[in-house]
Amino acid sequence: MQCFATSVSLLFLFSQVVLKIIKHYQEEGQGSEVVQGVLLGLVVDDRLEITNCFPFPQHTEDDADFDEVQYQMEMMRSLRHVNIDHLHVGWYQSTYYGSFVSRALLDSQFSYQHAIEESVVLIYDPLKTAQGSLSLKAYRLTPKLMEICKEKDFTPEGLKKASIGFENMFEEVPIVIKNSHLISALLWDLEEKSTVADKHELLNLSSSNHLEKSLQLLMDRVDDMSQDIVKYNTYSRNLSKQQQQKHQYLQRRQQENVQRQSRGEPPLPEEDITKMFKPPQPPPRMDSLLIAGQINNYCQNVKEFTSQNLGKLFMVQALQGHN
Repeated sequence: MQCFATSVSLLFLFSQVVLKIIKHYQEEGQGSEVVQGVLLGLVVDDRLEITNCFPFPQHTEDDADFDEVQYQMEMMRSLRHVNIDHLHVGWYQSTYYGSFVSRALLDSQFSYQHAIEESVVLIYDPLKTAQGSLSLKAYRLTPKLMEICKEKDFTPEGLKKASIGFENMFEEVPIVIKNSHLISALLWDLEEKSTVADKHELLNLSSSNHLEKSLQLLMDRVDDMSQDIVKYNTYSRNLSKQQQQKHQYLQRRQQENVQRQSRGEPPLPEEDITKMFKPPQPPPRMDSLLIAGQINNYCQNVKEFTSQNLGKLFMVQALQGHN
C-alpha cells in the first residue's frame, strides 16, 4: 500500500458513521467532556472510505483493569465475523468549542499514523453543529512533523531545522459524506411526508453566548502564550548570564596561567567547562507551537462564525425593510 500523503487525497465518510458519532456524543458527552472512538474502512484508489466506527467505552474507577487494546481487537474480530469492514483507519473525537489542538491529540495521532499509515483523526464539534451546520473535519500529521516525532527531537534547534511551524503541523483532508441510493430516496420521501414544522437554525440570530465563549477561550490561550514568552525571555537572560560567567572564568584562568608561566610554575590542570557551566534547560518549543495552532484555530472559528452571522443580520435587515 502506498503512502497516504501521495496516494489518498479524499475521505469518503458514510452517513451511518456520522450518525453513530453524533449519537455517541449525545449519549455519553456532556459539556466539555470528550468522547472518542475507532474508525473502520478501507483504501480505494486515491480515497479513504470510512464505512463504520465504534466508540471507546467510558472508564470508571472500577475499570482499572480494562484493556483498551484488547477491547478494540475483540470488536474488530466480531465485525469481521459478520462481514463488516474491520480494518482500522483512524479514530474520532468530539471537541469543545474547537479546542482540540493539544499534545494528547498529537501523541495519539502519531501512534495511529506510525502504526497505520492511512490513519486520520476525525474531529466532531457538537456545539458548532447545534448552530445549524454539521462540523466534521479530518486531520493528519504532516510528513515533516512525523519525522520530528519519530526522532523525538523537540528542541528549538530541531524544530527550526525542520522548518516546523504551527501552520504546517496538521494537514486537513477533504471530506465527502456519502449516502447509498436507497437512503437518499428514503430521505426524499420522508421530507415530502414530514408534517413537522421546519426549524431554521441557520437563521438563528442568538449567537452571543457562542461567540463570547470562543473569545474567552481565545484569551486564555493568548495568556498561555504570553506565559511561554516570559519563560523564553527568562531562559534567554539566564543563558546570556551564564555565557558571561563562562567568558569571565576563562579570562581569569588564562591570566592565572600567564602568571604561573612567568613564575616557572606548571599551568592549571584541564577542567571540563561543560560540567561547571551546564546550560539552562530551554522551554519546550512544541507546547508553544500547539498553543499557537490552537489560537489560529480559534481565530478561524471566530472569523467563520462572525461572517455567517453578519450575513444573517444583513438578510434580516433586508427582510424588515421590505415589511
